[in-house]
Amino acid sequence: MADKATTVKAYIDNLPADRAKAIKQIRAVIKKNLDPKVKEGIQYGMIGYFVPHTVYPHGYHCDPKQPLPFVSLASQKSHMAVYMSCIYSDPKLAAWFAKAWKAAGKKLNMGKSCVRFKSIDEVPLEVIGEAISRMTVDQFIEQYEAALPDSVKKKRAAQTGAVAAGQAKTTMKAPAQKSSAKKTAKKSTKKVASKKVAVKKVTRKTSAKRDASKKTVKKTKKK
Repeated sequence: MADKATTVKAYIDNLPADRAKAIKQIRAVIKKNLDPKVKEGIQYGMIGYFVPHTVYPHGYHCDPKQPLPFVSLASQKSHMAVYMSCIYSDPKLAAWFAKAWKAAGKKLNMGKSCVRFKSIDEVPLEVIGEAISRMTVDQFIEQYEAALPDSVKKKRAAQTGAVAAGQAKTTMKAPAQKSSAKKTAKKSTKKVASKKVAVKKVTRKTSAKRDASKKTVKKTKKK
């Protein structure tokens, strides 16, 4: 089944011919108008277009392990749907979208972000394309974060504070480590110097013994 697919190709290949054709057409329009930062893949059993963690590390607040959804495309049991998450937090863009869809002479069956349809003939592709092109990833993230529940904002602020504190501790440890390294280096230098002095003393003693031995030999010869 399509919703069990792990790749976009497999998802489309598992659809009936008429639905596959419709999904392909909408997919082409979505990809043509997407911000380059958005990536395509399978998410929540649908064809997903999302902001990857490399761009937005927090991820989706409902499930931070998931990247932030931007648009989704799906074939459901009784209909097909495009989920316009990119306009959900922008009332003006959402209002424009609804007006433009109806102005194209098409009936709009829409929830908060889910647009349902049964055939491609019910979809004004140009309206979907323009709505997507009007929303950049940076704008989307800004609006998404502004609309987050206060509890999520507080949690994220606390996490950010904890990370900052950890970085500060690491920064403070660095000078101490450098100081310790310098002390170790000085001790090593002193040890080497002490060894050199000791070697010199031994060398002097050895030389003195040799001189004494030579003098003894000379006295013995004279006798």
